[in-house]
Amino acid sequence: MPNKLFDESHVWILDGAMGTMLQQAGLAPGEIPDVWSVTHPEVVTGIHKAYLEAGSNFISTNTFGANGKKLAGCGYTVAQVVTAAVQCAKKAAEGTDAKILLDIGPLGEMLQPMGTLPFEQACDLFKEVVAAGAAAGADAVYFETMTDLLEVKAGILAAKEICELPVMASMTFESTGRTFTGCQVESFAVTAQGLGADAVGINCSLGPAEIMPLVERLCAACRLPVFAKPNAGLPDPATGLYDLYPADFREQMDQYKRLGVAAVGGCCGTSPAYLKELAECFAGCAPKRAAYQPESWVCSAMQAVKVRPGTVIGERINPTGKKKMKEALRAGDMDYLLGQAVEQAQAGAQILDVNVGLPEIDEAEMMRRAVTAIQGVTELPLQLDSTRPEVLEAGLRVYNGKPIVNSVNAEPAVLAAVLPLCKKYGAAVVGLTLNDSGIPARAEDRVEMARRILDAALAVGIPKEDVYIDCLTLTASAQQQDVWDTLRAVRTVKEELGLKTVLGVSNVSFGLPVRPQLNTAFLGMALAHGLDLPIMNPNEPSMMAAVRSFRVFTAQDEGAAEYIAAYGGQTAAPVQTAAQPGAPVDLKDAVVLGLKAQAGEAARLALETTDPQELVNGVLIPALDQVGDAFEKGTCFLPQLLQSAAAAQVAFDEVKTAIEKQGVSGEKKGPIVVATVKGDIHDIGKNIVKVILENYGYRVIDLGRDVPPEAVVEAASRHGAKLVGLSALMTTTLPAMQQTIEALRAAGVDCKIMVGGAVLTPDYAKIIGADYYVKDAKCSADVARQIFD
Repeated sequence: MPNKLFDESHVWILDGAMGTMLQQAGLAPGEIPDVWSVTHPEVVTGIHKAYLEAGSNFISTNTFGANGKKLAGCGYTVAQVVTAAVQCAKKAAEGTDAKILLDIGPLGEMLQPMGTLPFEQACDLFKEVVAAGAAAGADAVYFETMTDLLEVKAGILAAKEICELPVMASMTFESTGRTFTGCQVESFAVTAQGLGADAVGINCSLGPAEIMPLVERLCAACRLPVFAKPNAGLPDPATGLYDLYPADFREQMDQYKRLGVAAVGGCCGTSPAYLKELAECFAGCAPKRAAYQPESWVCSAMQAVKVRPGTVIGERINPTGKKKMKEALRAGDMDYLLGQAVEQAQAGAQILDVNVGLPEIDEAEMMRRAVTAIQGVTELPLQLDSTRPEVLEAGLRVYNGKPIVNSVNAEPAVLAAVLPLCKKYGAAVVGLTLNDSGIPARAEDRVEMARRILDAALAVGIPKEDVYIDCLTLTASAQQQDVWDTLRAVRTVKEELGLKTVLGVSNVSFGLPVRPQLNTAFLGMALAHGLDLPIMNPNEPSMMAAVRSFRVFTAQDEGAAEYIAAYGGQTAAPVQTAAQPGAPVDLKDAVVLGLKAQAGEAARLALETTDPQELVNGVLIPALDQVGDAFEKGTCFLPQLLQSAAAAQVAFDEVKTAIEKQGVSGEKKGPIVVATVKGDIHDIGKNIVKVILENYGYRVIDLGRDVPPEAVVEAASRHGAKLVGLSALMTTTLPAMQQTIEALRAAGVDCKIMVGGAVLTPDYAKIIGADYYVKDAKCSADVARQIFD
């Protein structure tokens, strides 16, 4: 099917920065850029015309922040601002073939579970923008500069649910290959592709040279057209200017030709002069992209898993035969589920099955809660396990990434009910080789059912690589002759149909003694016959040993590195070391793992024998330091950092209660005043700093965003703050940061000042008179400790 946005006749030219051009036209710090489409339409139209004259085929509307949250209090509605912006673009494009992209940036508030914004509210905010843009005549929807994959999902779903316009999606990555929230390039690629995006790209944050290897990974991970809109290099905070001139930008962008990108453009710092160079550079150039090799991917935002033989699905989050799990589900106790998730992840599972099916509970609501909660404590992708379409959709709706749906079978009614959900939400699907007559005994009959499931999936648009087949493990105690047919069916499905295979391994031993022994033997046989995804208990050492050994023998574990890491130094088979389900969790481990209920319980127990201050200094602070160090090294990411902070807060509350019982003041250290400076409305980074500082035991006075210097001075003086933290995201608001520092010094406020934000550097922090530059939230806690401890 031809792509709705980009054909392969040539490389298409997008436009450049709108904000940079508006600033040059007189946009003042603190003004809302989007409103200029209403108040200064001639300026906005002129910018679009300049890009078209430079050679752009697509122009993006001046609506980056035109959502209900960011426009609140501006005097104009979303519909008014969006309509005016589209009209400016259409006027500029008269007489040309240029297409108009409805530009939509982040909402400005983090979604749950990292933040407070509910998923459906995010969808509604995006729908309001898309509806206005579609009605005004935009040709496509362009989500850009996203850092949270769940926000990308909300945007794409919102657009797909209310209009037929093509959708482009672009995220902004750091040089580590991850976004601010830890999202991987591959996770973005497979998730956006599954959700039905028409093109994916990378924009902002970095220059062409830094973004290029990330775009290469994006091209390798999906079949969609790929585009790139880098910044004009890196900014100088002192001047706000970027370090690449148009000719330099062209030279670096020329290297993108070998990647076969469908379109190129510019982001911050670029202007029509840059786009003119791009248009000349790519004139007559057609995309020559390497043929996409379909792969079976599943992912969370932070971890993409390419399905290979022996990819372990942990089976423990399932109430079948598990009394404690049933009790937890009836009580709505997420903590037991989270403990099971963490245990399986530590034991070596690569995907977690989530089944919350009990007849006496609201299974759909429980699935929604479970998915959100489990994704808060583990990076692993999930398999959503239910036979009920409404339950599956509840989980699919809020899932951050690309999950597996388990399952459908060969019954036409089941296929018709579930496969469209898998297509809409971009999930892989497990097909069981059975129908209303049961499980066929013969391998050939199971393979025939697998073929019907594949045909039905392809008919609704699910690609072949996203169809997995479960040939169904039968019990050796009752159907001994049929066990071999299961293995024959697995081999045939793998070799003749070319599909990935799934088996619930432990079913084979039901009703027999020493079950792990039988399960391990059957697992080895199944892997040899082509099993890709064993559903099993990863806490069983012999089972994981079999999987790890298989990976060594099939050269998946290069240099046996994983095997050595697991068993190095051992001379015999490993013994069981995993904690028993429901066993008490050490306080430090609970904080590190982000388990709130366990952290509270562990703190209460510890306080029976440990002084509260000793517990803080000897356990809680070191636990937070451990997570913070991992965050700085890139081995854990923002969701885990925030989850650990939340667990620490529960423990700190127990400590505060204990101190109050002793009749001693439980006052926190501080206070610390934090603010986003005048003219800057971005406060996600500042909010994270607040959470981290509070959970290190400091009292934080949060002044919010767009805070004038005099308000910072007044608050710091009134509260006697020894530390003030200032945040800025935009180069245009850096002068306001300097003015705030100068005002604090002029007023004689006795405080140290720390500054942070994406556009700052250590050198510039010194130039404007700051005492400390903090590159991330963890660094702010280090600064506070220097001052107060």
